[in-house]
Amino acid sequence: MNETETSYQQNVEALQYRCARPEDGIAVWKLVQASGTLEANTAYFYLIFCSDFAQTCLIAEYEGKPVGVIVGYHPPKETDTAFCWQIGVHPDWRGLGVASRLLMQWLQLPANRAVRYVTATVATDNEPSDRLFRSLARRLNVNCDVKPHFTESLLEPGHAPEPLYRIGPVDRSREQDAEESMQSARVRV
Repeated sequence: MNETETSYQQNVEALQYRCARPEDGIAVWKLVQASGTLEANTAYFYLIFCSDFAQTCLIAEYEGKPVGVIVGYHPPKETDTAFCWQIGVHPDWRGLGVASRLLMQWLQLPANRAVRYVTATVATDNEPSDRLFRSLARRLNVNCDVKPHFTESLLEPGHAPEPLYRIGPVDRSREQDAEESMQSARVRV
């Protein structure tokens, strides 16, 4: 591990987690673009999520600058479910467990405390996200069911299918144990 990598690893413990705010919209948009792996939506999209869905969106920041984000919401027909639309980590902070920490902190948000299931769609060619969500299921000691959802016929030409990952049911007492084992920082709302 070089000096820069060591510095980032030490700084992971200093990350602060908080709900999104409207003024985060542009920063989240830029972070998604910088990630190089996420499909960027419009800046307005992120402004809407950081405003109207702020309580289900999480920012990880270091020294006041966003380094990770979860854009999420509760599907209207599944009140016990939190859908992770996007999870992104700045390239400089990858490989340090930031995405795993984000997911655990996201489950601790007041808006997500009653959630029993986490869902996400993951493109079939996205191995890192596949590993991330399967790892979350193992950490929580729950199932990770994967079934067809957004098939090629529903997506633009050339887009890989995106099956639905359904993780749960989450036992909130186990989830608390898993969070404590990661020794992660508390979420600020």
